Amino acid sequence: MNLLASMRYLVALNEHRHFGRAAEASHITQPALSNALRALEEEFGVVIVKRGRAYVGLTHEGERVLATGQRMLRDNEVLQQELRSDEAHPRGHLHMAAVPTAIPMLARFAAMLQRHHPGIVPTVLSMSSQQLEMGLENLSLDLALGYTERMRLKSVKLTAWPQSIEHYYLLRQASKPSKDKLRIGVPMRWTDAGALPLCLLTPDMHNRTIIDQAFREAGVEVAPAIETNSVLTLALAVISGDVCSVLPGAMVAAVRGLRELEALPLIEPQVRTPIGFLTQDGVRPSRALGAALELLQTSEWKAQIAQHSGALDA
Repeated sequence: MNLLASMRYLVALNEHRHFGRAAEASHITQPALSNALRALEEEFGVVIVKRGRAYVGLTHEGERVLATGQRMLRDNEVLQQELRSDEAHPRGHLHMAAVPTAIPMLARFAAMLQRHHPGIVPTVLSMSSQQLEMGLENLSLDLALGYTERMRLKSVKLTAWPQSIEHYYLLRQASKPSKDKLRIGVPMRWTDAGALPLCLLTPDMHNRTIIDQAFREAGVEVAPAIETNSVLTLALAVISGDVCSVLPGAMVAAVRGLRELEALPLIEPQVRTPIGFLTQDGVRPSRALGAALELLQTSEWKAQIAQHSGALDA
């Protein structure tokens, strides 16, 4: 039995929660995956997978084996990167994710990291805050970018690198296109924004929780005209339709080249949200993660953050 491969199959089963999809993701047949998991159970002398007509879950012992497998796979990746890298040239994969509204910030970071270190292959994913927490906890994510004030895991300690304090804007079509780029207009009250047809993220997103709370503080209950879990849809709906949207500075900066739009800073209340990078504390960083942590503390990256998030210049 290949112990590392069997652990990889167990991690895939836990992620996909379906034998067929886990086998497909692992590029093996379903019987081969089932046989590998049974061999794992025989190796440790415990039942790992609750079996029924479909996947039911893992036993208590299975959860412990899974946690060990996740650590084994990460330690293997760390070792592989150390063997493939030299001191000046880190090589390997780096798995990163951000809450949807911070994806423009993470995309800029990944591009800068890859430019500085061509041997690093960043994977950039969009996830909800809850998914970020799970990814950090089970070590499937090396680095997360999200709302630092809500990241509180009971089982593991996190280290945070604050990046920006987000401001919020109403994005709408301009009455007349500007000369060269999106215009930052005069401030608008949340009360007035609540009277407009809005495209907002779905209620399961933490960004929506922040926005709903701001409207409640302003004495407004909002019924969105459109709901979506895609930040691209937020922007395209404003461009193509008759709706407006509420976006943080990082998202507004991503569409700054669209001169037919304007963004109005939202006031009364003043909503400010800390955004930061997070890693699991006490975990030995891979060469790729070490390079990323060095980059995010440089003046070059901090200048990008200042320019493309938070309070935007008019």
